[in-house]
Amino acid sequence: MSRIGKKPIQIPDSVKVTAQGRIIKISGARGESTFVIPVELNAEVGDGKIQVTKKLNTPLAQKLFGTFARLLSNGITGVDSDWKKTLELIGTGYRARLEGKTLVLALGFSHPVKFEPKEGITFAVEENRVIVTGADKHMVGQMAANIRDARPPEPYQGKGVRYQGEHVRRKAGKSAKVGAKV
Repeated sequence: MSRIGKKPIQIPDSVKVTAQGRIIKISGARGESTFVIPVELNAEVGDGKIQVTKKLNTPLAQKLFGTFARLLSNGITGVDSDWKKTLELIGTGYRARLEGKTLVLALGFSHPVKFEPKEGITFAVEENRVIVTGADKHMVGQMAANIRDARPPEPYQGKGVRYQGEHVRRKAGKSAKVGAKV
């Protein structure tokens, strides 16, 4: 049984949680999230906590138990304080700028690469960094992954778009450049 699913989820004072049937609505200063409780699970809201329990003891209920509890927890965190992913642009001439809400990247292609933010997602640009923020953890991570996929870091020179703190394993170049003798 999931240890994560057993723990009650604390609800901060700034967040409002309502349950109607199988639908849980979480609203806060940063936005609103809605979750549908799977048929195999129950969720009780009360006393500043959400407790997820299993209705059935099936393999699917076992798998969903901890996952759904973390989804609710992430939803509460997102509406209370935004989720954030930071990407770094590494390479000569790699730049980012905002045109309105649209993120425009110069990544060494003959054309600029543009990203429109989905609803609830915002971009910020600081020097060689792009910061993606939003209330939904999944949407923030997916948007950051889409930006990274525009020019993933390459292993020889390390140029490209990478997550902040991401370590790129570097490869040695040709042996002739390293100084090997034939």
